[in-house]
Amino acid sequence: MNIALWVVQIFLALLFISAGGQKLLQSREAMMQGSFTSYAGDFSPGFLRMIGILELLGGIGVILPQATGILPWLTPLAAMGLAIIMAGATNVRLRRGEPQMAIGTAVFMLMALFVVYGRYSLGI
Repeated sequence: MNIALWVVQIFLALLFISAGGQKLLQSREAMMQGSFTSYAGDFSPGFLRMIGILELLGGIGVILPQATGILPWLTPLAAMGLAIIMAGATNVRLRRGEPQMAIGTAVFMLMALFVVYGRYSLGI
């Protein structure tokens, strides 16, 4: 189970560091042109930047504390934060009539919840 958790954690870290970085580095207008980020027009630039910061921190937090052994209890908390973000993203996708995208965000949410459950059940 530990190996499966590490694989999922690494995937989530790469995904969210990338997504968060994109939200921080790209303009809202540029994000509105993308097929995966067309939702950007529904939110203010400040809100998108805040989500980007949270995703970046969550991506780092899902790996770094567990890997270093320094405050490893932060890893499942970071994963829970990412799951909450993905629950919101799933809701946005459903409201926009994008069921295929909603499935993807729901899968990422479930992966984050797997990390929460797995790290707590293994005693962090």
